[in-house]
Amino acid sequence: MSQLPKVELHLHLEGAAPPAFIRGLAKEKSIDLSGAFRPDGSYDTGDFWHFLKVYEAACTTLQTPEDFRRLTLAVLEESALSGVVYTEAFLSPDFCGGRDLTAWRDYLAAIESAADQAERDFGITMRGIVTPIRHFGPEKARETALCAAETAGRFLTGFGLGGDEKVLSPNDFRWSFDCAREAGLRLTCHAGEWGGPQSVADAIRDLGVERIGHGVRAIEDLALVDRIAEEGTVLECCPGSNVALGLYPSFRAHPIERLRERGVKVTISTDDPPYFHTTMAREYDRLADAFGWDDEVFGAIARTSLDAAFCDAETKARIGKRLGDRP
Repeated sequence: MSQLPKVELHLHLEGAAPPAFIRGLAKEKSIDLSGAFRPDGSYDTGDFWHFLKVYEAACTTLQTPEDFRRLTLAVLEESALSGVVYTEAFLSPDFCGGRDLTAWRDYLAAIESAADQAERDFGITMRGIVTPIRHFGPEKARETALCAAETAGRFLTGFGLGGDEKVLSPNDFRWSFDCAREAGLRLTCHAGEWGGPQSVADAIRDLGVERIGHGVRAIEDLALVDRIAEEGTVLECCPGSNVALGLYPSFRAHPIERLRERGVKVTISTDDPPYFHTTMAREYDRLADAFGWDDEVFGAIARTSLDAAFCDAETKARIGKRLGDRP
């Protein structure tokens, strides 16, 4: 499935760092990451909360704009190898200068420069979504939102919320989302992964988002599923992530097909691919095996993803041609 052009909407930039890249940075900086890797060199992920600890430990190696420039190039090269032609990546000022606006501008400039180079070299287009970390709290999220609002534009087009869904509620972050909305940023929010279907309903009601990160546990409330379908809310589904973290026992048990059959706009993403031993091509292969999806289904999902992308019309038209759309 690597030959099919793909659109990815849910990718954490730091979480997509190849393990070898992070190990290399740790060696360069003499940072001890013992316990973060398995003997085979892959990330040592267990349940979701252990994953967060490993993730945040790996991020300690990313200390300068140059580190993020190199990271962005490495991540986009990997994505392009799977056939991704357009990707949106979550960016966290928490990890890029500690939410200081001056420092954040430098980090963002380095990331955008790398994205432009990757577009030239690998044929992949990237846009950024600023994402505060939920379990860091609402006050830090406000600082993150101000960073996002001050740098919104062609490259930085969205605002979201990641982290531990069981901490606080979407309503606690309303100010940050209002700030981002007023700056013209498009909105998404992680929900319906660990927080259950109510977390999806809360995010839509309290934050006014048009996309939900994951959102798959909405399937536990069919009235909510039907409302999501009717309102056109898009779900950024990450099946491999959900299976790897034990939310579902297998791809066949994953609700993405049931959601699609009920008219929900579903998309496919990898979340934090090296942590979950996946790629976009592997996601496609496993979904094809589980549900018998063919090129027509995947093509339709790619177009749904592009329609839901947080980029301008010119970019959508250009990427649409790569998906086979007629002028």
